Amino acid sequence: MNFPNKLTVLRILLIPVMVGIYYLDTEPTTLNTFSYILVGIFMLASLTDYFDGYLARKNNMITTFGKFLDPLADKLLVMFALLILLDIGFIPMWIVLIILAREFIVTGIRLVAVNEGTVIAASQLGKYKTVTTMLGIVLLLFHIEMIGLIILYIGVALTIISGIDYFWKNKTAILASK
Repeated sequence: MNFPNKLTVLRILLIPVMVGIYYLDTEPTTLNTFSYILVGIFMLASLTDYFDGYLARKNNMITTFGKFLDPLADKLLVMFALLILLDIGFIPMWIVLIILAREFIVTGIRLVAVNEGTVIAASQLGKYKTVTTMLGIVLLLFHIEMIGLIILYIGVALTIISGIDYFWKNKTAILASK
């Protein structure tokens, strides 16, 4: 297993650690040591998302394993963080539902495209969505609620727009009948 793939696996392994830290916190609505540890783990995991892709492309280490696991790791990391924020009461359920629905739809589109022999790379909109969403999550985990929510709302808007963009760009493959 190459180093970029190890970073992806590390990101997945950090998720249960993050969740465990959350459950150890007896006052999750208060900024405390557990909050800082939780944010640190989330930020470390988020940075592995950037570095695994960068290193894989730079060093020509792109693998089928990485193509499969990297987007899954990203989705799991964001979903668990959103569920923690939902449980704390910092975000409404509809944010989680929109982001989750988009991820299922885009994954479905990618599966259809792969079946048609097409690989869909992450779009620039999708990358902006990821960065904005992760930044909003970090701010909310730091209990910077107003700014964090505004940035997360921008992330939700980019989530919707990028989901529509994925569908529109790939509608021929999706709507094709054989």
